Amino acid sequence: MTAEEKTKSNKKAATMADSSKRRAVTALRVLYPIWFVLGLFGVMYVPATVIVAGDAMATASNILANELLFRMGIVGSLTVQVIQIFVVLLLYKLFKSVNRSYASLMVVFALVGIPIAMLNTLNRLATLLVLNGADYLKAFEPNQLHALVTLFLNLNAQGQLIATIFWGLWLFPLGYLIYKSGYFPRILGIWVIIGGVGYVLDSLTHFILPNYANYEAILFPVVLLMTLGEILFAAWIFLKGAKIPETES
Repeated sequence: MTAEEKTKSNKKAATMADSSKRRAVTALRVLYPIWFVLGLFGVMYVPATVIVAGDAMATASNILANELLFRMGIVGSLTVQVIQIFVVLLLYKLFKSVNRSYASLMVVFALVGIPIAMLNTLNRLATLLVLNGADYLKAFEPNQLHALVTLFLNLNAQGQLIATIFWGLWLFPLGYLIYKSGYFPRILGIWVIIGGVGYVLDSLTHFILPNYANYEAILFPVVLLMTLGEILFAAWIFLKGAKIPETES
């Protein structure tokens, strides 16, 4: 191959890589808003609507009265995890030329957290099995069934905290890649890394502090502020996309 042919081949490869990255960004601009809305619905809105803290009977009544909403929340949560698979693979396509090792690490951490979160949804499905009155549950008194509902919802919350560890860990390599790529403002990369710290800190403090509720008024605002980085990054992609350097085209 002559030097001229080699140059043309390199330019063609660079153009294809540039095109692949732009397609990845376009897909992310579609997926991120869906991911955000479904996440708010399944993880925050539905639980806040049906769960009454400290009142098992009221919670059970709310779930039965809003069963369709509760089921939609479960489907929403599962859909979010499926979307997350595509999101992380698209981010890998975008960042693999920046640092393939960090991009691979990002994928590993993200994909470990996804099955944990999906399997954890079984605890919410279990509450429906308990409340829908199968014959084998007639051995339990109503107050015992309500206690089981509370147990499964608490297990769901604990399982979510385990998944949260990986929701935080994958943000460390992602933040580094954002910072080094030049596709986005570097402050976004720093804030995404801070978000990773926030997620991991939130999970571990729940496990370490048995009386976490006593500190929640102080810790929750701090953790919320720290974890805004991931949302800001998603918003930046949706509103502005990514600045792929001209040298790559």
